Amino acid sequence: MRRGRTRTLFAAALILLAVFGTAACGLFSTPRAGSPAPPEQQPATSGTAPPPAGIPPPGPPVLAVKIDNVADARPPVGIGAADVIYVEPVEGGYSRLLAIFASHQPPTIGPVRSARETDAVLLPQFGHPTLAYSGAAPELLPLIAAAPVTDASDGHQPAAYTRDESRTVPHNLFLDPAKLPPGAPWPGQNRIVAGPTPGGGTPTDHYEVTYPSATVGFQWSAEEHRWLASMDGAPFASVDGGRLGPPTVVIERVKVRESAIRDAAGNPSPIAETIGSGAVSVLRDGRSFEGTWSRPAPDAAATYTGPSGEPLLPAPGQVWVVLAP
Repeated sequence: MRRGRTRTLFAAALILLAVFGTAACGLFSTPRAGSPAPPEQQPATSGTAPPPAGIPPPGPPVLAVKIDNVADARPPVGIGAADVIYVEPVEGGYSRLLAIFASHQPPTIGPVRSARETDAVLLPQFGHPTLAYSGAAPELLPLIAAAPVTDASDGHQPAAYTRDESRTVPHNLFLDPAKLPPGAPWPGQNRIVAGPTPGGGTPTDHYEVTYPSATVGFQWSAEEHRWLASMDGAPFASVDGGRLGPPTVVIERVKVRESAIRDAAGNPSPIAETIGSGAVSVLRDGRSFEGTWSRPAPDAAATYTGPSGEPLLPAPGQVWVVLAP
């Protein structure tokens, strides 16, 4: 039985390695208005051909960090500086965050927890990012090794991690990103583009996504012009930045299936399928815009379109993507 599982995992790793070589461009994927990369982060262009018309140059190096999101792990640190935050389902019906940093890197990020199979398919759209995490199931390690990421776990880069003794283990591991190797630049065709408010939409002041053991809520604040985040009914705030709340929230409705990996309690680890297409709600400017998400390959960014095919673009600023069953 064990030998059969090993062969299956090896085959899966080869498949992932193959699909990571495909390419695509996305509408939800050019530079964010008002947030150009600092001059020192712009790639050198001497002696190289300019990018094709309409495709921006690569962006800053990308760091992806897995963030613990159970009650004992709160409040987080540093995630208000992320460009994108994914909310993923994990075993036991809880959620975990994948924070993508490129425009800014705070001095401390955490608490850091383990990676999941969902990450191995989400991350190739960011080129070859550095992935910071703490631990993973042994069965997952071949998939991480096959993915186009720089493995910067606490096992590979121990000097970058410290524990906060005022918190309980395992919810107390924090990262100094300056001590990690940099990721590759964010591919130009996949960088986020901001745009004007789409036409139509439904006035909305509250939206909630429910997992079996967790809820993620967003309350529109017209005064602050952002969606104030809540976790399990309580305001979600960071130590260093106060109440968290992005200008744009994307609710991707995805298929979730069980993997062969289980936690210590025997709960199966879910996999959110982010390749393909499905229904989407884009929340911005106090309205909900319904449409379709589409992502044809792991190294492509998702696109979001309305009923008539019009692009549903985010407002300038941080974007949250909630993977909703």
